[in-house]
Amino acid sequence: MDDSLTNSLYVFVLAAFLGYQVISRVSVLLHTPLMSLTNAIAAISLVGSLILAGSAQAPYATVMGAVAVAASFANVVGGFLITDRMLKMFKTREPAK
Repeated sequence: MDDSLTNSLYVFVLAAFLGYQVISRVSVLLHTPLMSLTNAIAAISLVGSLILAGSAQAPYATVMGAVAVAASFANVVGGFLITDRMLKMFKTREPAK
């Protein structure tokens, strides 16, 4: 295998393991702010995928960029919908008359 591919795979595996460890140890009360932060990071990946899809590179890169745009967009919208639903759980309800 190529040395740069090995290094990239090594970084990916470590990032996945570290991300899982961090998320699994988060308190229940902090999940809503963590979801909002994750949505912001997903929005950054959406910008990157838009740049890739819009660049005049090979057709394969344009198609992969369009797929990345669709996946990132679905992630951002779904994340914000879930965060909004979670925040509605903390609102106080008016007592019945």
